[in-house]
Amino acid sequence: MVNGLLAYLDNSHSPYHAVEYSKKILSEAGFEELKLDEKWNISRGGKYYVDCYRSSLYAFTVGETDGMLRMAASHTDYPTFRIKPNAEIKSAGMIKLNIEPYGGGIYSTWLDRPLSMAGIVCVKGENAFDVSEVLFDFEKPVMMIPNLAIHMNREVNRGVELNAFNDMMPVCSLDGEGISKDILLEKIAEKMNVEKGDILSYDLCAYTSENAVMCGLEDEFVLSQGLDNITSVCACVEGLLQSQRNDGINIIAFYDHEEIGSRTKQGADSSLNEFVIEKIYLSLGKTREDYLDGLMGGMLLSCDVAHGVHPNKSSVSDPTVSAHIGKGVVIKMNYNQKYPTDPKSVGIVYSLCEENDIPYQKFMNRADKPGGSTIGALASSNMVMRAVDIGVPILAMHSACESMALKDQDSIIGLVKAYFCK
Repeated sequence: MVNGLLAYLDNSHSPYHAVEYSKKILSEAGFEELKLDEKWNISRGGKYYVDCYRSSLYAFTVGETDGMLRMAASHTDYPTFRIKPNAEIKSAGMIKLNIEPYGGGIYSTWLDRPLSMAGIVCVKGENAFDVSEVLFDFEKPVMMIPNLAIHMNREVNRGVELNAFNDMMPVCSLDGEGISKDILLEKIAEKMNVEKGDILSYDLCAYTSENAVMCGLEDEFVLSQGLDNITSVCACVEGLLQSQRNDGINIIAFYDHEEIGSRTKQGADSSLNEFVIEKIYLSLGKTREDYLDGLMGGMLLSCDVAHGVHPNKSSVSDPTVSAHIGKGVVIKMNYNQKYPTDPKSVGIVYSLCEENDIPYQKFMNRADKPGGSTIGALASSNMVMRAVDIGVPILAMHSACESMALKDQDSIIGLVKAYFCK
């Protein structure tokens, strides 16, 4: 479990990479790839996955007999900075890159770190519609965002507002004779071994180039970028691979764009769920009514991280319904339905945890701190399906380096496995 989680984190430097790594694991486990725009020939007892626009993914198993539709979902994206086209800007004898913030990150945590970038690069083909999407990763530090020295900003330890345009552009090169005005594109082409003129576009995410690490006197913590929400992606895959249910359909879904609202073609707030699930039912020879019945009788396990109680700021957490790292998987509740958990779905998860000796805890935000939302409410409302939100508790959510207790990952994997096996 330790090596599996660390490997997942180190191989998920962008949503595209998280999907590609998931596909690799599923393929090695005997899952067959299906194409979103082709006819599906699904068999009872089969295992399949579907790549959706390179940054979202579905995988599912089909039981030998009819039974309940069970789904677990997560998201592949996390806060970062996307690199703009024509990104190079010369300043003070250096070249910095123009960026756009993606999601609600903690800017200060990105300063003075070795950074790289990864994502997708689109390359010319034989004609305008024959464009190749190539996975790309510099795989080494190529830029940094330097802080201002304390001698020039004596108030820095009292808190400084950082502006995305003025303060967060990463430096990637010294300027000088022989330095191209589009050096970034040149370096991308060089690494890909293609002509610079053949590169049409890219979607590149900044990431911290430090690997995920164990930490603590007994190696009880994990520190890494992207715990939100690669921990859940890893748990869903592991839970599905360990499932042993011979009836019904088990599905895992990984959406992109959760951090910016999910309202995209590969986001949770789209018709993609209904499209994929209906296609599964029709391929099995079922009717649309069977599909609708499956949705109404199904259940969604929405998997996303939870806020752990901060050891230096415990007062910001709810006094009676809070989550502590190292104490097990978290069931998240919100009566304003930012999490779609209802009493019956909570009862189901409690029962699964108790029957399988899985540590669990309940979480609600403090009354004056509304907190964020996640994919569960969006996906379940579109499918009209019962849902519950779960996740591992972490510290420093949306930091460039988040932290968690390792044993909580074991708890969420155990819960997803029990959910798919029962």
